[in-house]
Amino acid sequence: MRHGMAGRKLHRTSSHRQAMFANMMVSLLQHEQIITTLPKAKEVRRTADRMITLGKRGGLHARRQAIAILGDETIVGKLFGPLAERYRARQGGYTRVLKAGFRYGDNAPLAVLELVDRDPEAKGAVDRQRLAAEAAKAETPTEG
Repeated sequence: MRHGMAGRKLHRTSSHRQAMFANMMVSLLQHEQIITTLPKAKEVRRTADRMITLGKRGGLHARRQAIAILGDETIVGKLFGPLAERYRARQGGYTRVLKAGFRYGDNAPLAVLELVDRDPEAKGAVDRQRLAAEAAKAETPTEG
């Protein structure tokens, strides 16, 4: 009998799996859309929905729980701020998994994991800001 054995192992140790899911959730909350394999997307969806529920709940204890799982305080700030307000009226189902064909090389089934009612400008926004800052820094002459 397999009582209490929910979740996929994905051929990884528990610590590797935990770190991988945390990284994927940070990327999902930051860019609001990621592309991964179908089994990983289905697993990350469970914990991502729980993170958004923590953000909606608010409070110090929920914030500390989210920091313990995600490990990134800027993403936790986004989770407890704009994302919590966006999904305040929704009673669950904050993410969606769309099948995206098969990966070239190993033919693994791919999926797009995205937030429902996502902001299209969020995808790559951090990279755009970083590149703009580097370009501005390169344009300013340095004294020396």
